[in-house]
Parts: sequence; C-alpha cells; structure tokens
Amino acid sequence: MLQLEMDANIRSTHGKGAARVLRSKGLTPAVLYGAKAEPVSLELETKTFTKTLLEINRRNALINLSVLEGKKKSTRHVIIKELQTDPLRDGLLHADFCEISLEEPMNLVVYIELLGEAKGVGLGGILQVGMDRVRMRGKILDFPNSLPVDISGLSIEDGITLKDIDIPANLELLDDENSTVVYIADPTKVKAVGGEGEEEEAGEAAPAEAAEPEAEAEAPE
Repeated sequence: MLQLEMDANIRSTHGKGAARVLRSKGLTPAVLYGAKAEPVSLELETKTFTKTLLEINRRNALINLSVLEGKKKSTRHVIIKELQTDPLRDGLLHADFCEISLEEPMNLVVYIELLGEAKGVGLGGILQVGMDRVRMRGKILDFPNSLPVDISGLSIEDGITLKDIDIPANLELLDDENSTVVYIADPTKVKAVGGEGEEEEAGEAAPAEAAEPEAEAEAPE
C-alpha cells in the first residue's frame, strides 16, 4: 500500500463565499470524516495537494494527514473519499477524507492495471475489457496499490477472469471470481452495430462498482 504524508490546518470559516476566498489564496477546503467523531473542516495547500494526487493516480494510498489546530498537531490515517473539481478550469474545489483504522477490515476498490499488448490484438483480435477494478475486503495496509495483469500472452478468443489473478492472501475477493477481466474477441464473430441481429460481445462483463469506506457521515453545510 502506497503511503504519503500531507499537512492540513483546521478551517474555521464555512460557506461558499469563504470557500472561494480560500481558493483565491491557493488553499483547498476539505472535510475529514471519522466513524467515531464529528466531521472536521480543513484547509490544504492546493499546489502540494495536487502534486500528491498525481502521485496516487488511480492507485490506492494511505495518507498520514498531519492536522494542525493552533499549536497542537495530530496525525490521522485517512483515504480520499471524494474530490470535487471545476470541469472548466480543471481545478480542485473541495476534498473529502475518511479516517480509517489500520487494524479493522474495510471494503475497498483496487484498480486493475493491464500490462503488455496481447498478441491476439496484433493478429486482428479485438481487446474487450470487462472490468477495470475489483472489490476486496481486508486491512488497509494489506491492499496493493493496483492489480497488475499481464495480457501479452493472450491469443484470439483467450481471456482472463478474476480467478486467474493473484489476490493477496490476506484479502477477501468480493466480486465473482468468474467475472471476465479481459477478452480477445475474434473479429469474424463480432457483428457490427447496426447489422442484422444483436452485436456479439464475447466475454464482456459489467464493471464492478466502486466500494465506499464503511464509515459514512453527513457533510456539514
């Protein structure tokens, strides 16, 4: 599990106007949720936070968040629960963190990382991705950053299911092990959309839905 260090300050101002002022100063408003505590309003340096997000990039990461309140500093173990961004400027608007226990099991999504180029694709096969993430349960430090899957040896009409992937021993797989991760379809057996009959999508499976941490709390106004 990737671990990163971050700093944050307690935020005393609230509301949309106050948030705009923070962002104009290069700060991102945030909220820290905990299973056994009230939500805490925070502010983070946007530039540093953005750099951290680039390091994570579709990987699981445990953030050791150093929270400063006056002269008192405490470290909270958190994961990113949700990010709000400006779709026009692609800038950060708000972040939600969820405090977690290092010892209690939790549900988490792990992204699947496809490695290599399938030889079947080079022969004209069609790469079909059934799922790009998988749900698992276990202690946070037992989760991998991602699940690498080598597809270079796949020929036409070869596929990989979840049971073909090495899952860490201390983690419980929550998705069906027979779910198709990737499949190399024979182009002669895939009918074009709009033709007679339905399009054949060999080996396709619906992507797994992202799992949320078990601790949930209502966002403050």
